[in-house]
Amino acid sequence: MILIADSGSTKTDWALVSNGEVAERVTTQGINPYHQNGEAIGAILRNELLPQTAAGTVREIFFYGSGCRPELEPVMRQVLSNCFPQTVTVEAHGDLLGAARALLGRQRGIACILGTGSNSGLYDGSRIVQNTPPLGYVLGDEGSGAVLGIRFLNALFKGFLPSPLASEFLEEQQMTMGDVIARVYRQPLANRWLASVSPFVCRHLYMPEVRQLVIEHFRQFFSRNLVQYGDRSLPVSAVGSIAWHYRELLAEAAGLEGFVLGTVQHSPIDGMVAYHTK
Repeated sequence: MILIADSGSTKTDWALVSNGEVAERVTTQGINPYHQNGEAIGAILRNELLPQTAAGTVREIFFYGSGCRPELEPVMRQVLSNCFPQTVTVEAHGDLLGAARALLGRQRGIACILGTGSNSGLYDGSRIVQNTPPLGYVLGDEGSGAVLGIRFLNALFKGFLPSPLASEFLEEQQMTMGDVIARVYRQPLANRWLASVSPFVCRHLYMPEVRQLVIEHFRQFFSRNLVQYGDRSLPVSAVGSIAWHYRELLAEAAGLEGFVLGTVQHSPIDGMVAYHTK
């Protein structure tokens, strides 16, 4: 049996694979070794994963997760080995490598993650060989849901979008402009709240001003991040909720910047399974 994980800070998707087919899927709370120590991660595995998994049958584990930086990979491997002592192979990697393997398999190309945050990397068919630092939603994260929220709210409140749209947004949110500012600057997890604005934006793409705002948002992702990889002929693939829901505009923005958008996936777990079973 092979156990494969796609982990974010909110949830972890697990796939138990037998003879090349997914035998079982399990979801646990998120695992992030940057924010959680080995004891906390072990508790999640013991309490949420092991009761739903025949641990003795697992021979290989491939874990991909946000916050799983190179220096933290040994910690993650040790925790997994402790919980699955009969495993022969245990690997732990960052989510960008997982996205690349899910999207591109063993083909060279550019892999992107577009969700609440954003990231990208040049992939040689086996590993990430170059990465433009995303820098987070304050300094970077172009293309992300959080920065899309920032751009939309900025245009909304500074009068670059039709005024009825501002009234509609505030009424739907049951907030004032002052409430929005307070939510962003005075409460935790501002990036997640900003990204939560995305469904409202998506419902109003029929408005030319909103559509153009989104296209410019994605053009900045290409021009500030992907251009650094130096080869616009490489296939560009993307995974994540923002990539999936805006895939048509993402493809349009890619073309305007001289790139071609390839595969787009909402979640990478099935692509990860394909990579490790072929």
